[in-house]
Amino acid sequence: MSTTPLLELRRVSKHFRKPPGLLARLRNAAGLPARQAPGVVAVDDVSLSIRAGEVVGLVGESGCGKSTLGRMAVGLHSLSAGERFWKGELLAGASRLAPHRTSLGMQMIFQDPQASLNPRMRVQDIIGEAPVAHGIVERRRQAEYVETLLERVGLDPAVIRHFPYQFSGGQRARLGIARALAVEPEFLVCDEAVAALDVSIQAQILNLFLRLRDELNLTYLFISHDLHVVHHVSHRIVVMYLGRVVESIAAERLFSDANHPYTRALLAEVPSLEPAKKRFIAIRGEMPSPMAPPSGCHFHPRCPHAMPVCRSEAPPLAEIAPGHHSACHLNHVSA
Repeated sequence: MSTTPLLELRRVSKHFRKPPGLLARLRNAAGLPARQAPGVVAVDDVSLSIRAGEVVGLVGESGCGKSTLGRMAVGLHSLSAGERFWKGELLAGASRLAPHRTSLGMQMIFQDPQASLNPRMRVQDIIGEAPVAHGIVERRRQAEYVETLLERVGLDPAVIRHFPYQFSGGQRARLGIARALAVEPEFLVCDEAVAALDVSIQAQILNLFLRLRDELNLTYLFISHDLHVVHHVSHRIVVMYLGRVVESIAAERLFSDANHPYTRALLAEVPSLEPAKKRFIAIRGEMPSPMAPPSGCHFHPRCPHAMPVCRSEAPPLAEIAPGHHSACHLNHVSA
């Protein structure tokens, strides 16, 4: 079995900057200095590797950069810094090595299928347009190919001539999955793919993801803010805070061995049906703006264990147990 990751991100960052306004452009044209608009550091020096067949859950509060990281993984966002590898080969923009097949091998399933499905297109074209365009299936076999995909995701092939508005939220989610599968990918980024669904429908879609993984040997990066969801489907869970990875841990050890104060705070907020009394303790304060992140450890303004070193130095993501990484200065304090 190959030890080379299917996908690897090495020290990647993503900065968004507001385009200069009219006054700034005029000053630049005149050769005068213009104040640069502040930028947003959405992802800050993140490394992540995903093995073939693995399901990695990516969690964190809204605005932590997890969706941006997912888009960087599949190439929808360019990298401001760092490198991206597919099966051990460096990808420069669109890959220099078989860019066509490489780009098709990575697909994304978006949070809101109603917004990501073209309302003017019928199901046959929504799902079947890309495989025909890329030569995966002949035009004369498009309808047959789409009907097979509809059955695979649990939809009646008779809906092939329907429009997206004719489906429920759960059915539209299945359409989004079928569209991603249509180009025969190996790696899927699922960005909050069940967040907008009722709990009972969520369970059905999660079970569908697990079945497809086994049937098609798929690899997932599963993005969610719901720890119970990612714990259910993932082999490994990666926790992000304000653009940085703060912990990576095997899913079965999440609730018992979480190390980073932020991960523990997230777990403390998870609702529980246990009969024992549990006092809810919210994470104090609000997540700082990514336009002006704190110095040192980004979590230190909200951390109950913050030390002086936390304010001045960013802790490295270090292995504290086999397969368990955490970025916290507490791990390096001598007893």
